[in-house]
Amino acid sequence: MPPPILTLRDITLTFGGTPLLERAELLVSRGERLCLVGRNGSGKSTLIKIAAGIIEPDAGERFVQPGTTIRYLPQEPDLSGYASTLAYVEDGLAPGDDAHRARQLLERLGLSGTEEFARLSGGEARRAVIARALAPRPDILLLDEPTNHLDLPAIQWREEELIGMPSAIVVISHDRRFLETLSQATVWLDRGRLARLEKGFGAFEAWRDETLEMEALQKHKLDRKINREERWLIHGVTARRKRNQRRLSELLAMRQQRRERREAPGNVKLASVMAGPSGKLVVEAEGISKIHGDREIIKDFSARVLRGDRVGITGPNGVGKTTLLNILTGAMAPDKGKVRLGSVVEMVTLEQSRESLDPGEILKHALTGGGDHVTVSGEPKHVIGYMKDFLFMPEMAGTPVGELSGGERGRLMLARTLARPSNLLVLDEPTNDLDLETLDLLQEMLAEYHGTVLLVSHDREFLDRTVTSVIAAEGNGRWVEYSGGYSDMLAQRRGGANGITESKGKPPVKSSAPKPKSTGNSRLSYKETFALKTLLGEMDQLRAEIDIHQKTITDTSLYARDRQAFDVAAAALAVAERSLADKEEEWLELEIKREEIEGS
Repeated sequence: MPPPILTLRDITLTFGGTPLLERAELLVSRGERLCLVGRNGSGKSTLIKIAAGIIEPDAGERFVQPGTTIRYLPQEPDLSGYASTLAYVEDGLAPGDDAHRARQLLERLGLSGTEEFARLSGGEARRAVIARALAPRPDILLLDEPTNHLDLPAIQWREEELIGMPSAIVVISHDRRFLETLSQATVWLDRGRLARLEKGFGAFEAWRDETLEMEALQKHKLDRKINREERWLIHGVTARRKRNQRRLSELLAMRQQRRERREAPGNVKLASVMAGPSGKLVVEAEGISKIHGDREIIKDFSARVLRGDRVGITGPNGVGKTTLLNILTGAMAPDKGKVRLGSVVEMVTLEQSRESLDPGEILKHALTGGGDHVTVSGEPKHVIGYMKDFLFMPEMAGTPVGELSGGERGRLMLARTLARPSNLLVLDEPTNDLDLETLDLLQEMLAEYHGTVLLVSHDREFLDRTVTSVIAAEGNGRWVEYSGGYSDMLAQRRGGANGITESKGKPPVKSSAPKPKSTGNSRLSYKETFALKTLLGEMDQLRAEIDIHQKTITDTSLYARDRQAFDVAAAALAVAERSLADKEEEWLELEIKREEIEGS
């Protein structure tokens, strides 16, 4: 390995009681691509600021090879005092840097250089910050959440630009796909210490889990040994005094080791509070359009969202994703067309901007509205206990919201949202600032949620893991719904699958409301009436069957233990899911026909 050009050695930093960083070491060599991972609040941003020379540690050494240039992209940059985006980027250049590169990068990121920061969206401001970091072509790039507030085209451009740069890179990000693409080695910050894996992020999670399992085993062995020695101390027969004194000293040392042991942080306890089930139809949009200024951002879009659907909305920044979400949920009216919400829909919304958070309000009151209890499932729960579910320590109850980190504010928004009963979750960029472990738990919670989910996201991996269909912006106000996740959408775009015809602009089957066959009858036939009564029971039976098959194939050891049983269960699951979809479609057609007959 080439010699390091940046060295952090024995870095210690304490805020309050427990050290945030404890004898941490980081080596960065020329051209290395490192991802820095760890829980929210573990000190990742602080460590990267020490590497950038912005924060002085309490102890330890920072060494930078003479002549090495470092550029730091902060999570929340200060953009005040600059007349334009070009002036901001040019201010980051050093003597001898290419002055033309500042304008070139801004243009490639969709900015002209004349923009005023006060009028920029969060994504546009983020692109200007990226241009400032990349323009000097530094020897080391320190990037703190570089994909936050960026749309997918900008994230993908960012990946390509960084891959082509000779700079060494240290990056903090919650975007799994971004980390897997970019990283060559992984540095894990856990309980103040750094551990390094000489592999990219794709290998990290298995390595982390194995490390924690070994630690738990060692902890168990130490506790058993202490218990055994304590029993000897109480009941043992005194033999040679020197030997007994040695055993007593060893016991005292083990007790000290246990006292100094820093326990692994717990997990956020994510659980939604379910309301009663909604009707089968949750949202129906027919020919909706919306014009903003002189631009049509939604043009003649139709979709039907059924109970249990998980629908992702994606597209470039400024294309109208949040507008479409607001129209589908009834928060905004379309200029043309109509939207109908189904019966018994109880909706809760996680907003992207977090504007409902008052920076001056203390954490406890942000959860309770004042008082000491949070109402969860209709029952009061003490706020301290609820805070612990979301990894907030009791002493943080009086902390102003404005002093929380981005990840802590994200957890606070989740805590407020999930306390309310719902059968429709509306999530606008829910992944911003959340650590990977909390993202995992959010994905698991959504998988177990029995209601319907509408979400806006730029996170490709999160979309692949959570949604059953994706509504994507296709340009000029046109939106198309694709079955499956983000990767499935890309495959269908390339292959024209699932009945999508780009030239005619037809949406896939699921985007169009199913039309009942016209029979000319003014009432349902006996066969149709009977089917309406029996299909609901058949669908419930299929759902129970699907649950059984899903539990079978999620057994992590089954694939290795009995591949044939796994394949049989997977095939049976696919058959049951297809059968359920067919029966739901049949029931929906009959229900629409019944409603039309009764309404005429």
